[in-house]
Amino acid sequence: MFRLWREFERFRGKKENCMTVILTTRGCRWRKCTMCSYWLESRDVNDEMLKKQIDLVFERVDTKLLKIFTSGSFFDENEISTELRRYLVEKAKKLGVEKIIVESRPEFIDEEKLEDFEGLELEVGIGLETANDLVREICINKGFSFFDFFSAAEILKRRGFRVKCYLLLKPPFISEREAILDILESVDKVSKVVDVISINMMNVQRGTLVEKLWKRNLYRPPWLWSAVEVIKKIKKDVEIICDPVAGGKIRGPHNCGKCDREVVNALKLFSVTQDKTLLDLNCECRILWNKSVEIEDFARIPLI
Repeated sequence: MFRLWREFERFRGKKENCMTVILTTRGCRWRKCTMCSYWLESRDVNDEMLKKQIDLVFERVDTKLLKIFTSGSFFDENEISTELRRYLVEKAKKLGVEKIIVESRPEFIDEEKLEDFEGLELEVGIGLETANDLVREICINKGFSFFDFFSAAEILKRRGFRVKCYLLLKPPFISEREAILDILESVDKVSKVVDVISINMMNVQRGTLVEKLWKRNLYRPPWLWSAVEVIKKIKKDVEIICDPVAGGKIRGPHNCGKCDREVVNALKLFSVTQDKTLLDLNCECRILWNKSVEIEDFARIPLI
């Protein structure tokens, strides 16, 4: 009913083991984003069923770091009740967990809920996707504003907790060049209030508008080179991570096929080391990527 695996995470400037769990909950209540189908994994579970999942998870937890995903918002009472959230936090403290990483839409984040995490390090990921309100609403249909994100981030910072901002590389209806530009502009706007920026490269999920466009050859997932380009150009003093989902696959971010694995691995290793020299890569297909970025806009009306 839940998924659990071990991976690496950056913790206090070092590479550390982390347990990552995806709990099965009622899922995201918004369910309108053009690119997301994670809510399809949701189930109508009650508190008792969720408590059993939590108990089973903590039988296996043996790390200082714990990531908890719900395919929605951890602070949404419809997914995780106050009682269950407090139960989970207390079990984490007893087992020596020092940091918990969760995700939430900004409207569910408030001071009262954060009080339960005193004594723990907390990092909350918020899927802003872009600092451009027009792109977020027209291309992604996210359902909240940049002001909403900024307000939630300030609440977290006041409590001494960390803010992770998810930025989406290449939403539908914008070109590769526009996607690169949008990420760089978004980084500039959020860097003062966030601790970590996660560059999430678009992948084509089933049952989404993006999939419909992709099947009609109206959308191509981003080039892996675009993430490399973006990271190299970022000058802000903020932690950057990028772990391409479905990297190298036809539905995920990809290059020519020959260099995909090397670039994906480099992006993942960069995420835990912050060493940009790892991204000093090359392949014949960089020429094609460069040309694509250069001429793609000529075939369409730019949005940004």
